[in-house]
Formats: sequence, structure tokens, C-alpha cells
Amino acid sequence: MDSIKVFLVDDEKAFVEILAQRLAMRKYVVEVAYNGAEAIERLKSYTPHVIVLDMKMPGMDGLDVFKWIKQHHPAIPVIILTGYSSEKEEKEARKLGVFDFLRKPPEIDVLIKTLKNACKPAQ
Repeated sequence: MDSIKVFLVDDEKAFVEILAQRLAMRKYVVEVAYNGAEAIERLKSYTPHVIVLDMKMPGMDGLDVFKWIKQHHPAIPVIILTGYSSEKEEKEARKLGVFDFLRKPPEIDVLIKTLKNACKPAQ
């Protein structure tokens, strides 16, 4: 089985770097983007197994990025990972098909389990 390719999209660089290291230590292949526009540009030529997406980012927010992903890559599961969200945003994201919604900072074991569950059909 190939390693799971995870695409992390979050504007908090220190958080992303630590999370990417922790996932890489567990043999995940990690790519990162630090804002919505960068994520969309990268997804034009890169297809991960799963996307971990922050909800609140400057410029294009996570919900807008998620809608773009669902339009262009509907088979890729998306996990929303955020420290700030309203109940309305969470409800809308779930209605649109988010795989799961986790709070920052996630317990690594919970995130790993969620990533594995999201990728089961891809493996």
C-alpha cells in the first residue's frame, strides 16, 4: 500500500509545520498550502488522498475553498480543522459533504484515525 498523501491548508505556518512533521513521522506524504488561493493553484496539478482544511483564512476562506474542491475534485475527502467556526458554518460544511470537522489543536491520534477513515475507499 502506498503512503497516504495529505494536503494541509492553513494560514498558521508554525501549526502547519508541526502537524506536517508529526504526520511525516507516521509515514504520511504531506504537502502544504498557506492560503486558499495557493491551495486551489496547487490542486490544479496535485491530487492528494485527503485534504485537511482550515476554515478561517485571510482572503478566500475554507468554505470557499471547500466548494471549489467539491466542484473540481468531488472524490477527495475533506476534513475541516479549525479553532474558530460558527455553528452555522459547521452546519453548512457538513451539508456540503465535509468528511469530518475537528477542532484545533487536534489530538494526533484522533486526526490519524480520521485520516485513515477518510482514505479507506482510496486504499
